[in-house]
Amino acid sequence: MDSNLNIEELAINTVRTLSIDAVQKANSGHPGMPMGAAPMGHVLYAHYMKYNPKNPDWANRDRFILSAGHGCMLQYSLLHLTGFNVTIDDLKNFRQLNSKTAGHPEYGLIDGVDVTTGPLGQGFANGVGFAIAQKHLASRFNRPGFDLFDYKIYAICSDGDMMEGVTSEAASLAGHLELGNMIYLYDDNHISIEGDTDIAFTEDVTKRFEAYNWHVQEVSDGNDITAIINAVRNAKAEIHRPSLIKVRTQIAYGSPNKANTSGSHGSPLGADEIRLVKEFFGFDPDKSFFVPKEVDEYYQAAGQKGTEANQKWDELFAQYKTKYPELAEAYEQAHHGELPKDWKKTLPVFAPSKDKMATRQASGKVLNAIAASLPGLIGGSADLAPSTDTNLKEYTSFTPEDRTGRNFHFGIREHAMGSALVGMALTKGVIPFGATFLMFSEYMRPPIRLAAIMKIRPIFVYTHDSIGLGEDGTTHQPVEQLISLRSIPNITLIRPADANETAQAWRVALEHKDGPVALVFTRQGLPVLDQEKYGKAENLEKGAYILSEAEGKTAELILIATGSEVALILDAQARLKEEGIAARVVSMPSWELFEKQDAAYKEKVFPKAIRKRLAVETGSPLGWHKYVTDEGDIIAMHTFGESAPAEELYKVFGFTIDNVVTKSKALLGK
Repeated sequence: MDSNLNIEELAINTVRTLSIDAVQKANSGHPGMPMGAAPMGHVLYAHYMKYNPKNPDWANRDRFILSAGHGCMLQYSLLHLTGFNVTIDDLKNFRQLNSKTAGHPEYGLIDGVDVTTGPLGQGFANGVGFAIAQKHLASRFNRPGFDLFDYKIYAICSDGDMMEGVTSEAASLAGHLELGNMIYLYDDNHISIEGDTDIAFTEDVTKRFEAYNWHVQEVSDGNDITAIINAVRNAKAEIHRPSLIKVRTQIAYGSPNKANTSGSHGSPLGADEIRLVKEFFGFDPDKSFFVPKEVDEYYQAAGQKGTEANQKWDELFAQYKTKYPELAEAYEQAHHGELPKDWKKTLPVFAPSKDKMATRQASGKVLNAIAASLPGLIGGSADLAPSTDTNLKEYTSFTPEDRTGRNFHFGIREHAMGSALVGMALTKGVIPFGATFLMFSEYMRPPIRLAAIMKIRPIFVYTHDSIGLGEDGTTHQPVEQLISLRSIPNITLIRPADANETAQAWRVALEHKDGPVALVFTRQGLPVLDQEKYGKAENLEKGAYILSEAEGKTAELILIATGSEVALILDAQARLKEEGIAARVVSMPSWELFEKQDAAYKEKVFPKAIRKRLAVETGSPLGWHKYVTDEGDIIAMHTFGESAPAEELYKVFGFTIDNVVTKSKALLGK
């Protein structure tokens, strides 16, 4: 070991060698980024970040996001060294089956990882949600002398993050909102998989972020620890603008043959090159996963500082609890994911009416009815609040001047909105929702998928859900989006049939755990169904239920629909009855909720003896075959829509009483 190295250099080089050893043992991974970015990671974990390895979920810890998730061995090495529950065996098991040290950092799989990252740009944008949530929690709960929530959001991001479009959306939003609690270090190594980034990326990132209203600094040498320390100190002092520290690094620093090459980006260095690297750093090339005793002691001491800070925070909260008992109780309840007592009593019940109400309008009424009893419920839209009916009318907007605001204006940035909702949902104490048209869920696919992977519960509100939106035409009429969203594992999609099902959909969404919820609402008006005559809307929680039973005799046929098409099949049931045909009507707002029911309930709704079934939905027919059986049929969309009034489109595409009756009779051979 080189005795001339100071402890910080030795510590950084230990992080580098642990990282390359793990990648080499796995024979898979990205060694170059941890080698170049190790000084940045070291400065954050050893000098600045508040964290407690013994309590990784401490509420006032600083959040760390490795947006460049491919370099995860950097984070895993630092988590191991600073005392988190990450063993040397975990490092040796990198990228292996059932390992905690997955190929990209995964929330919930390993202590100390605040968000799942990997798809570039996502972590960057998640941080905006983390920062928003911190500001909102502080405004709601902090009091003079009691700064319960004053944590920062730190991230390390890459050239690839800078290229992804979601980064631009998120950076623009963060600058507008003056989120001075964000400190991002940009690993500016100029290398991507195809080679030097100059082949595709030549913009002036500094000027770009200054234009976004960010505080930008540059560190010319990624190995200059003092310069990085000073830059982070300056960033912490800047409280009105998010900070970007552009650090010029060398990918695979220390590798004689692979430094500054794309060859170190996504492949192991190789045994021979690793020997050369270790010799360069003064390490024994015959030792793997070696941690010098003084480095172990140094990083353990760094972790211990956070344990002590956590203890002081606990003492502060105990005093807070004495002085502000109601606030403390509200926070503890929110932190544990519990909803306030009796909140469900504020859910509206809508009287039956033939005067039509769009489910988006019903949703707006529900939101405003329950908002006072659910102070943690916050959200907004992608510039569509008047159309999605998501404005909380009695509350202000979240702005740089008002962090108590509960209405969020994400702007026309659906992708960033989705990613911000993920960061907000990962912050205990808030329940976030975000709204746009169902068609534009396409812009949000990456954060929806990541929320499902992480088993967290942002609420995605989608309106204008079918050809029923009419004249806007094919570009705005969703056809494939329902089945596309349903195909995502661990998502719950709910498409209610009327105002009362809408209220119950919000109840289920708010009580749901372990995955995102998509609430899908209509633009067009629908009748409010009579719950005394038909099945109770609270049965929505079962995913599908018998809304209207066949009268007089056993059903010959089951009519199934979701959303706006439920009223249609009720009308068709009445027509069929006039012709002597007994049909059962099933409202099926959520496939996912139905699949959670037991076999007895499923048999009750869809008896095996009744195989003549007709499903009606203004979306793709894919997936419905499971429920209609091989003796059933589907009225659905097999093409894109058209630009015309909704009623004309329903006739053209067969969503009429006459067509439902004709198809039903054909199934029965009548």
